[in-house]
Amino acid sequence: MAGGGGAERVRVGAAAAGLLPPSCRQPRRRESRERLSVCSKLCYAVGGAPYQTTGCALGFFLQIYLLDVAQLDPFYASIILFVGRAWDAITDPMVGFFISKTPWTRFGRLMPWIIFSTPFAVISYFLIWFVPDISRGQVMWYLIFYCIFQTLVTCFHVPYSALTMFISREQSERDSATAYRMTVEVLGTVLGTAIQGQIVGKAVTPCIENPPFLSENNFSAAIRNVNMTHYSGSLADTRNAYMVAAGVIGGLYILCAVILSVGVREKRESSELQSDEPVSFFRGLKLVMNHGAYIKLITGFLFTSLAFMLLEGNFALFCTYTLGFRNEFQNILLAIMLSATLTIPFWQWFLTRFGKKTAVYVGISSAVPFLITVVVLDSNLVVTYIVAVAAGISVAAAFLLPWSMLPDVIDDFKLQHPESRGHEAIFFSFYVFFTKFTSGVSLGISTLSLDFAGYQTRGCSQPSEVNITLKLLVSAVPVGLILLGLLLFKLYPIDEEKRRENKKALQDLREESNSSSESDSTELANIV
Repeated sequence: MAGGGGAERVRVGAAAAGLLPPSCRQPRRRESRERLSVCSKLCYAVGGAPYQTTGCALGFFLQIYLLDVAQLDPFYASIILFVGRAWDAITDPMVGFFISKTPWTRFGRLMPWIIFSTPFAVISYFLIWFVPDISRGQVMWYLIFYCIFQTLVTCFHVPYSALTMFISREQSERDSATAYRMTVEVLGTVLGTAIQGQIVGKAVTPCIENPPFLSENNFSAAIRNVNMTHYSGSLADTRNAYMVAAGVIGGLYILCAVILSVGVREKRESSELQSDEPVSFFRGLKLVMNHGAYIKLITGFLFTSLAFMLLEGNFALFCTYTLGFRNEFQNILLAIMLSATLTIPFWQWFLTRFGKKTAVYVGISSAVPFLITVVVLDSNLVVTYIVAVAAGISVAAAFLLPWSMLPDVIDDFKLQHPESRGHEAIFFSFYVFFTKFTSGVSLGISTLSLDFAGYQTRGCSQPSEVNITLKLLVSAVPVGLILLGLLLFKLYPIDEEKRRENKKALQDLREESNSSSESDSTELANIV
């Protein structure tokens, strides 16, 4: 009788447990290490290509397109570029705010933003490269669609950046996925340059010989003559080429978004969010901006990013006018991007072996001697290619390390504020905001300094003042900014020992949470 009663109690307990919802049943002990498959990492990495591909195409070609193809006045073209970049920076914290208010769905919290923004982003991107048949209102056309596209691509990129925290709880797995992502993003910049450059290669405007020796009236007449002779027969073909390139890049955008949404699952437990209640954005923003490790990290990368953006924005002009490699600068830029792509796996190994702070010092500072060499020595094509490869190695480190170190800062924040959850989008959106801010600053510095030096539009050669300014923009100023950024990194508190301590503390919290959940589930089962 006693044995039969015990068996009956066991059967009743089992049946009662079977009636409980899955979240209340006793969970199995999870493995201490959750690995992401290579396929998941690749699918996640592919999602970084659209932002880089479209950004590279716009960065290199939009100004030329507005001036020579859409034939806008330079003043209005400048307004479009500056307002577009400013709006692009503003939208990042705005999107971060709305993401923090977004409830969880069966697709996740971040993935719906990526899925639903994609088709509208592709349409607006295509319309940027379309010349409307209207005499008035072209400026508003490009300004509106440029701002719309920047808003929609932000709706894609900010949640995608924050997705790093939702694919795994393991630091090493997130770092590995970030390395995959950075490799694909650098490949995206190569694709953006190659696709746009090859398809619209005929859009290059012939230069005017010796512009400094022409008067203002003669120079304007020369430009009109160049436009009349060169563009009268090929302007329509050039416009079609830009639209074809936009279509190809738009198709690539959609393909990458599909692969990301199908191949990656957003894991709610990865961020330990236990409530669907919207978090207070402004309270979270205050907490994030008062987190010392975050401020020190983005301040250091603010200066190093500005250095590399100045180099990126002026290197083509430097190769064309100062070094005299007018027909080689595209190949030199390609060498930089390919070098960066091939060396990202090396930096992933390096930061795993020697630590992230050491990787920052070695990787970013490695560009300094080569930047000095390229302006000190006489013009030499072989030396220029060597410098390009070395710069690419440093660019790879600058690409990889910020996104690899941000999750460490977020983990540190969670330990200090365990009651405050759901602020991942704020961390990533404001880092992207500061990155775009530095991009706008570099564009303003370059444009104003070159204009002040007497830069001649469409000239085959430039005054000596312009060449000196270009040397400063690609060497002296970037080197100074890199050194300042590295000094600020000395204040960054999360070294490898601190990372290990945070990792162990987070694991202890998860085990305590799991143990508490198991105890509650067992007690509820006994009650039922």
